[in-house]
Amino acid sequence: QVHPVESGGDSVQAGGSLTLSCAASGYTYNRDCMGWFRQAPGKEREGVAVIFTADGTTTYDNAVKGRFTISRDNADAKGTLYLRMSSLQLEDTGMYYCAGGFKGLYGACTRFPSDFAYWGQGTQVTVSS
Repeated sequence: QVHPVESGGDSVQAGGSLTLSCAASGYTYNRDCMGWFRQAPGKEREGVAVIFTADGTTTYDNAVKGRFTISRDNADAKGTLYLRMSSLQLEDTGMYYCAGGFKGLYGACTRFPSDFAYWGQGTQVTVSS
């Protein structure tokens, strides 16, 4: 089993903050692209943020740029992945998934869900007014 495990989802009020965690399981995801994705009810899964674990390069969806921060704790033996979210909006509501095992070109991380092989079960984030 190489599926990551997410945690940290919760219900928060708009404007609030939340940090999601993703623990690797059975795979270290070094020199890999890892990402956070979300899926709202009735919508397709979308890439929120990705990081190239070899050098820390990150990319974000425009909707979350400046509000969300993806990071990885390389000092942690498990290489836990984080998504720090602030100024949360109603539109941020959804199931958040962690993914790794990038299938594309080395170092050229994308935010396309189909480019990732290993997925967690997701953690729910609900933002209310």
